[in-house]
Amino acid sequence: MFDKVLIANRGEIAVRILRACREMGIRTVAVHSTADADAMHVRLADESICIGPPPARESYLNKIAILSAATISGADAIHPGYGFLAENADFAAMTEEHGFTFIGPAPEHIRLMGDKIAAKRAARSIGLPVVPGTEGAVGGEAEALRAADDIGYPVLVKAVAGGGGRGMKPARDRSELPAALKLARAEAEAAFGSAEVYLEKYLRRPRHIEVQILADLHGNVVHLGERDCSLQRRHQKLIEEALAPGLNADQRQAIGASSAAALRALGYRSVGTVEYLYEDGKFYFIEMNTRLQVEHPVTEMVCGLDLVREMVRAAAGRPLGFTQDEIRFSGHAIECRINAENPDTLVPSPGRVADYHAPGGLGVRVDSALYSGYTVPPYYDSMIAKLIVHGANRNECLMRMRRALEEYVIDGLETTIPLHRRVIADSAFVDGEYDIRWLEDFAARPR
Repeated sequence: MFDKVLIANRGEIAVRILRACREMGIRTVAVHSTADADAMHVRLADESICIGPPPARESYLNKIAILSAATISGADAIHPGYGFLAENADFAAMTEEHGFTFIGPAPEHIRLMGDKIAAKRAARSIGLPVVPGTEGAVGGEAEALRAADDIGYPVLVKAVAGGGGRGMKPARDRSELPAALKLARAEAEAAFGSAEVYLEKYLRRPRHIEVQILADLHGNVVHLGERDCSLQRRHQKLIEEALAPGLNADQRQAIGASSAAALRALGYRSVGTVEYLYEDGKFYFIEMNTRLQVEHPVTEMVCGLDLVREMVRAAAGRPLGFTQDEIRFSGHAIECRINAENPDTLVPSPGRVADYHAPGGLGVRVDSALYSGYTVPPYYDSMIAKLIVHGANRNECLMRMRRALEEYVIDGLETTIPLHRRVIADSAFVDGEYDIRWLEDFAARPR
């Protein structure tokens, strides 16, 4: 097992990884920008090293600075968390080349799944159902129009190197496609440095279902159930549930088993999430995330496993300590992502936390790096906490989440807590009658 792990991240996920390492008897190294000198992960780690100024490209995205910190501190391994360099194949390869263990998937799998076209091609080759679309990137407007005619409208223009909803534009008919192409290419170039796009069928009212996979270095692969991540605004997830309401036991078993079999065929290692759109009883593969997901706590709550601990054990060469048949799911879990944003416009609202009180009680978990007096910097993602609740069933879970949101106090800046309170109380959400468009419609309703 490792003696010391460097955590190449910040905020709640850095604290989350730190806690898992400490419970395993592993010392931790926090890296931070100058803006994060007083951050919680810096305060809690055994050691801390400043790696640059506030802009992420000069600190948390600075590969050389992070590897230098690992060398200086004598770390054995690097855990990337999520975001920043977590799905950067070059960083994963550099980590291994410099003699450190990368706590995550192999560089070749990160690279494969980071290319959305290659990922769909690979998924198709190993038997996963995919959304109808082009086999590769589309060139000019004329080629795109021909492809869209074959697929059938509406279509979605998507960045080849996309993620987080950027570089995605729908076109309902031929007249809208040229503008959608132009906008998607410009957004993709700005966000990912590549203007390549492809087309796929635009499903009207699907649900977003993802399957959690865990694999070791010995060919053992299991699935840990699925999550429903359909509650999204601007392609950004807001609320996640496990297990997914609306799926029956047979569907759950089928999609979990096929996802695990697919990654076993790839020789995959570590955690990963296979993502699908689900509509009219059918699943369509859309992408795979080769990292720990923001919403991993809901899976932990229903299966009783520590995913970060399992990542570390797998990276250290330890085999999984359980088989698929030994995994049991218990109850229901819901996660609300709390962002420092205006609850109506979702405009970021950084600032000083004047007062902070986290909810508690049976089945309530808060993953956060906040404390009273902390100043949320304007340089990074606006998510400041995750509120996760677990109950014996979904109804109990909803009542517990409602109570926990009422208890949660974050004063001094705007947060999305009021939006979560409204969503949790809505009858359609309570009944589980929602899809990936529902939250946009909900937010547009007059109040």
